[in-house]
Amino acid sequence: MILPIVAYGDPVLRKETEEITKDYPNLKEVIENMFETMYEARGIGLAAPQVNLPIRLFIVDATPFEDDEDLTEDEQKYVSTFKKVFINARILEESGDEWAFNEGCLSIPDVREDVFRQPEIVMEYYDENFKKHKESFKGMVARIIQHEYDHIEGILFTDKLSPLKRRLIKSKLENISKGKINIDYRMKFPNAKKKR
Repeated sequence: MILPIVAYGDPVLRKETEEITKDYPNLKEVIENMFETMYEARGIGLAAPQVNLPIRLFIVDATPFEDDEDLTEDEQKYVSTFKKVFINARILEESGDEWAFNEGCLSIPDVREDVFRQPEIVMEYYDENFKKHKESFKGMVARIIQHEYDHIEGILFTDKLSPLKRRLIKSKLENISKGKINIDYRMKFPNAKKKR
């Protein structure tokens, strides 16, 4: 089932998310719906708060980057099969020199800005079968994970921009929250005027 993606301005995107157990109601279905929703919106990652669920769950599918010429051959091979579910994730370590990449977000359509992130992370998480992992990720995959991880921490990529950049996109963000935007996937706008 394709779920509406929550737009910028909705309080759920700022909520502190809660850890879940393997008994979380309809977990398998929630994960399937999230993948379906993400693919419908042509995304590469989606966090539970973006579909109005304040829980520590996000999904990543980096396969669209397999043809990215900016990536090395090894990186292209790595992303070509990278599809994962992260439950109750915790980043334990971030390292390396920060690098910029032009990021976007399904909750903030039509806004893309350069965001600086560290290239390597170590994290603990559970997969969809509640098997625990401790793993390190780097490059593009680490970046996608950091972006989605921020969502379960109540942080948006726009928070990482300079005050000047944030001022420049302020009216765009307000329009997004009011639904004054053309998009081709389902969204829920917190400040849209109700039609009578």
